[in-house]
Amino acid sequence: MKLDPMMEEAPGRLDEGAAQKGVDVSIIVPVFDEVATIAGLVERVHAVFSGGDLGNFEILFIDDGSRDGSWKAIAEAHKRNPTTVRGLRHRRNFGKAMALANGFAAARGEILVTMDADLQDQPEEIPKIISVLEDTGADVVSGWKQNRNDPLEKTLPSKIFNALTCRLSGIHLHDFNCGFKAYRADCAKGLRLYGELHRFIPILAHTEGFRVTEVAVAHAARQHGKSKYGTTRMVKGFLDLLSVVILARYLRRPGHFFGGLGLLFGLTGFGILAYLSSLKLFWAVGGIGTRPLFFLGMLLALLGVQLFSIGILGELIIKVSSRSAPSGALRERIG
Repeated sequence: MKLDPMMEEAPGRLDEGAAQKGVDVSIIVPVFDEVATIAGLVERVHAVFSGGDLGNFEILFIDDGSRDGSWKAIAEAHKRNPTTVRGLRHRRNFGKAMALANGFAAARGEILVTMDADLQDQPEEIPKIISVLEDTGADVVSGWKQNRNDPLEKTLPSKIFNALTCRLSGIHLHDFNCGFKAYRADCAKGLRLYGELHRFIPILAHTEGFRVTEVAVAHAARQHGKSKYGTTRMVKGFLDLLSVVILARYLRRPGHFFGGLGLLFGLTGFGILAYLSSLKLFWAVGGIGTRPLFFLGMLLALLGVQLFSIGILGELIIKVSSRSAPSGALRERIG
């Protein structure tokens, strides 16, 4: 079956910023082995937009290396609805962040809504999340699965993760990991997603100066397929959280991060060496050079100097690149 050209483009060759007049809302749906829900999702989204109050829409599926016939189901949906259903297909499973990045790049709408393909996110909640986006003037509205229909082994780690993320990021949302979100197009297309960073989109958007809020949304129990998240999710999420917090706080001032660590380690190391030197000079204590504490002091002093030097180099790189790169911080322009 021949799909429209956009459906067969490789991920690396998307036309970023592509625009099609008449598309108001793009529904972006990452898919990985969800063949049983695609037809139902398309039908329910069409029912939501049937009144015309939300404007024209498109459903953009991103098949992230499915092996169960999901791409065939997307092709059938496109055949039945050629003007509203589109699709992109990855060569293999690259992860949800890559799927969203390619979806953002290919979307044609002024408002982008992301949702999971398993129908736990309810299409009937789309008007609510769009309404909050427009009424509050926010750039990102994140869904909050207030009454979550998942087993305890998923909900408990999620609560711990959300609490820790709030604490470290300073952004007070109840549910960072909810895939049901609405964005203004300029915000979504400006995000740089890779790895597992899709979990931290509100933090990334807030760091760039975009306004973020949340709204409670309905959440259904899974009826088809199985969860794609294993026990390693918490470990990966915690490591990614540390990376995101460091990037958010110190991306434009690396000297503060590396310099601060360097100062801490360096002062500790020099303090240890000063203590040992005083023992040698004033109390004639022998064997200083063979003590483990001496080697710890040397190690910390050297590490401090190295980290401080890295901070200086980082600052130089930031200064040089900021002179040649245009600012992406502008919200609007007059004249």
